Amino acid sequence: MPMHVIDWVLVALPLLVILWVGFKAQSYIRNVSDFLSAGRCAGRYLLSVADGSAGLGLITMVGMFEMYYRTGNSIGFWSGTGILVGLAMTMTGFVTYRYRETRAMTLAQFFEMRYSRSFRVFAGLLSFLSGILNYALFPAIGGRFFLYYCGFPDSFHLFGLEWSTFGTLMALFLGVALVIVMTGGQLTTMITDCLQGIYSYFAYALLVGVIFYTFSFAQFKEVMFARPEGYSFINPFDTGMMTDFNIFYVLIGIFYTIYCRMAWQGNQGYNSCGASPHEQKMGGVLGVWRNGFQTVALLLVFGAYVYMNHADFASQAAEVNAELSQIRFDSVQTTQTIREQMTVPVALRSIFPVGVTGVFCALALFLMLSTDTTYLHSWGSILVQDVILPFRRKPLSPGAHLLALRLSIFAVAAFAWVFSFYFGQVTYILMFFAVTGTIYLGGAGSAIIGGLYWKRGTAAGAWAAMVFGCIGGAGGFLLQKYWERPIYPFLDEHVPELLASFGKTLEAVGRAVPILNWKMSPTSFPISGQELFFFVSVLSILLYVAVSLLTCRKPFDFDRMLHRGKYNLEHHTAADAEPPGNPGFLRWKTLLGITPEYTRGDRILAYSVLAWTLLGFAEFLFAAIVNLFITRWSNEAWFLWWEYITVGQGLLYGVVTTVWFTWGGLRDLRRLFRHLKNNQSTSDDNDDGRIVPEE
Repeated sequence: MPMHVIDWVLVALPLLVILWVGFKAQSYIRNVSDFLSAGRCAGRYLLSVADGSAGLGLITMVGMFEMYYRTGNSIGFWSGTGILVGLAMTMTGFVTYRYRETRAMTLAQFFEMRYSRSFRVFAGLLSFLSGILNYALFPAIGGRFFLYYCGFPDSFHLFGLEWSTFGTLMALFLGVALVIVMTGGQLTTMITDCLQGIYSYFAYALLVGVIFYTFSFAQFKEVMFARPEGYSFINPFDTGMMTDFNIFYVLIGIFYTIYCRMAWQGNQGYNSCGASPHEQKMGGVLGVWRNGFQTVALLLVFGAYVYMNHADFASQAAEVNAELSQIRFDSVQTTQTIREQMTVPVALRSIFPVGVTGVFCALALFLMLSTDTTYLHSWGSILVQDVILPFRRKPLSPGAHLLALRLSIFAVAAFAWVFSFYFGQVTYILMFFAVTGTIYLGGAGSAIIGGLYWKRGTAAGAWAAMVFGCIGGAGGFLLQKYWERPIYPFLDEHVPELLASFGKTLEAVGRAVPILNWKMSPTSFPISGQELFFFVSVLSILLYVAVSLLTCRKPFDFDRMLHRGKYNLEHHTAADAEPPGNPGFLRWKTLLGITPEYTRGDRILAYSVLAWTLLGFAEFLFAAIVNLFITRWSNEAWFLWWEYITVGQGLLYGVVTTVWFTWGGLRDLRRLFRHLKNNQSTSDDNDDGRIVPEE
């Protein structure tokens, strides 16, 4: 059923408001620093809300829909194993604090500071290629989402020609994103992302309320209990038959949060726009509280699952399935993949009443725009800053530099449209992220962490890790993309014995290590993108350490790169954050990352994050210990856990953070505009990302 005119009004009004505010902000762009890093004047709430909005884009939401529609809450339970890891990194400002101290505008600029200019260019080019390949799927997911959610026809006639609705939607959305990011760069991107994030808090609240109104917990229970053995929706100890999204997937995700801390540069503009290193760090601390209703918003997935599988909604589910059956592509695997992606969106459109349908459409639009603007800014900037400009002997004028950045951003958008229009997706969104990201991330984590924390890390070690990660990631991408045709048919025809032996070996490993569950298939490569990323990354770490130890001649001077001691340029307490020799290393405040920079309010915030995180970990630990060592809970017990702990506690969390972050985000926005209006920015025309050799 097409959207009602009321729905379209509810989409248009907030969009116009956000575009108007973004247009007002673009007049404050004066130089490259403003365009790339918003003049480094963002407050913690602004950083947290905006970065969170950009991080949870429409493609991520659809990917989560895809995953949780298959696994429910059972696999998500095991993410509790990484709670303390996330707490430690957040409280100490792991990677983010030191990176902000370098004053680098892009990660590759830091690589030049730490390693060499040639490595900067290589890493920048690799980051750019991996990034645009990863991003190039975003417009396709957005276009298909709105095509099927809004009930548009596949094509339409205009000026006597037949036009693809899918291609037109992608062009329209990319055009809006380009208007936002090309006018004001990171400044307008950050402001519009913040407003979109605040809107999403209230939208999630409304949508979750509709799900509770439409479905009862009794209906949730019936469909969850109907799952076959090994595929439980709620019992984390009954998931042995799940392959792609399983416990190993979760454990690799925890490894990823450590190894790839700040490595992925899709939101790199946010890494350098904090008003100070401490404010940057506190934005990360707030991120623990930031998500609000987003966690509970997974109820949208469960509501769609009930709608499609409960007897009470059989006739409505049949209509949705009939609509999904009309989705057809050249490849069987691509057709099935797109149908699975669109199941939840099409079901939700059927569930929501008039008005709420428009609110969800607006939420999806804002999630898409926030990611589009952030990624266009990031990849366009990286191409200019880290691939093109290092070859120039003379700097560009601010005007020419800004023009180059805008042209690069436009080129990224054009490539994304072409790639999305012609590329046939054959794997899950989150797996596609893992495969394409490995091309860069496989070695980048070693270069970042080693470069910031290990004085003996060398350029040779960084080169070895990055080159190996690139080769491994590219190989994984080709295997995932072309396994069904032509790789598997070729192997089956020419070396069937080798293929059979490979399959038996994988299945034997899967039986020996149950969390792997590898099985040979003619339609998809048996090792998932997430698993390929893990193996490539581990080998890259070993290469970085070994080569660095063999080539290190002199420990690196961190004080100069981090602007500490006599090199301090902008703050007076950074040196106190990590005292020489760490004499108080075992003090609990030091372990929590609480330094002399913390005000009383900062300490209260840190303690609240600690208390909330420890509560979540204690709950996870209690359930895990009881089930592992005392007695296994029944499905009934696990359903009660989901109902009262996951959902009930999440609702309380969402209400508090919605009010809190709306206030904080609007407060920081007011401060930012007042700061810009008074022309208080400390940005400098010479602060354009170049590394000027010392005379």
